[in-house]
Amino acid sequence: MSLSLAEITLLAIAAGLLLEVWRSHRSLRRSMDAGPVPPRLKDYPSVTVIRPIRGVDAGLDVNLREALDNGYPGSVDTLFVVDDEDEAALPAIRAAIAQAKAARPTEAKVIIAGEPPAHRTGKLNAMIVGLRHARGEVVVFADSDTRSTKDTLRVLVETLMSNENAGSAFAPVLVSEPPRTVGDAGYALLLNGLYGPAAAAAARRRQGSLPFIMGQFMALRREAIEAIDGLECAEGQLVDDMYLGAQVHRTGLRNMLAPRQVDIVQYGLPLGDFFKVYLRWLTFSRSGLPGRDFKLSSWLRGAVFWLGLVVAAVGVALASPLVGLAGLTVPLAMTASINALHHGLGSAQLGGRYWLVAFGLLLTGPVVMLVSLFRRQVGWRGRSYTLDGTARLQTKTSHEPSAPAADAPMTLAAAKPAAATASQAEG
Repeated sequence: MSLSLAEITLLAIAAGLLLEVWRSHRSLRRSMDAGPVPPRLKDYPSVTVIRPIRGVDAGLDVNLREALDNGYPGSVDTLFVVDDEDEAALPAIRAAIAQAKAARPTEAKVIIAGEPPAHRTGKLNAMIVGLRHARGEVVVFADSDTRSTKDTLRVLVETLMSNENAGSAFAPVLVSEPPRTVGDAGYALLLNGLYGPAAAAAARRRQGSLPFIMGQFMALRREAIEAIDGLECAEGQLVDDMYLGAQVHRTGLRNMLAPRQVDIVQYGLPLGDFFKVYLRWLTFSRSGLPGRDFKLSSWLRGAVFWLGLVVAAVGVALASPLVGLAGLTVPLAMTASINALHHGLGSAQLGGRYWLVAFGLLLTGPVVMLVSLFRRQVGWRGRSYTLDGTARLQTKTSHEPSAPAADAPMTLAAAKPAAATASQAEG
């Protein structure tokens, strides 16, 4: 049968979209290849690991055990920071500390942070309080749902110390547990199939660094913390770790992406709870991700997905099965790409019943983003935060970082005096 000009045009558009799916997948897949492990250090700096904990995460007992058996070749002390003595995770924390001390020399203790003030997230408050007790030359912050191996901490510190312009280093994350629910699959695909590859691609374009931090497992030099006027500079921010990284970048220092992943342990997530996570992460992206460098890749892939659906819909309207099928092939190909990237990071392959979850993520993404634009309340770790129109805490302080903007790399020796001079000017 002969095809109309409209059908030929639509088929050409579908072919172009499929070509873009292939191009973007190939580019992201290449970016995900881990870079070389940094060289071993002659002397390893002392490290304080600060772990804010609120609530009992999936697999918490194992997470705690692995956190204390970290294999780091230098001095490590670990601070578990909780709000109060009623914290549900406290028995597990104290049991893990006692077990570790019985097996090997271990420096670890619990810090009671108290209720955070209105202008701080609970995580930032725990980080600030923990830092007051930290003794290490390098300070590491780790989320309670991370599970490290015996070389995760070492490689993170090597990444930081091997570059004199590095103010921070952070580990890419991987949801490695096989999904048990649709919510688990959605959570894993967001991190492994979308966020992780986009971060790897952005870091590759910037020679291994990013203008922000994905702070599930991050290390900062003391000098970098001083250069940004302390962790308090993130007061008023909902996404404090990304903001801290943006301020490190603003001083001219670098946020290095380590070549070793850290596992995020999540399973048993109900679908309703996953949509709360999805909404929160899209809210985070609005206020936490600077510029469009990181977001553009995901935006483009979402646009290609929806353009394919539009072509399919027009094919149905024209009563053209060929055009409809060609258009539908585009979102299905994008779904296959996201699933393949998820598996390519090293995570468990999705079972057949979860194959279309990525399709659902992209299909509902615009609606969830629209909700995030108007929603002024975000729940996180048992707390509710009221946001302003820019997705930041409504009761924020007037503090602004005093370090000057810089595009050229800056050495730590230069960063510290610059921050000190600015602080004196404020006083």
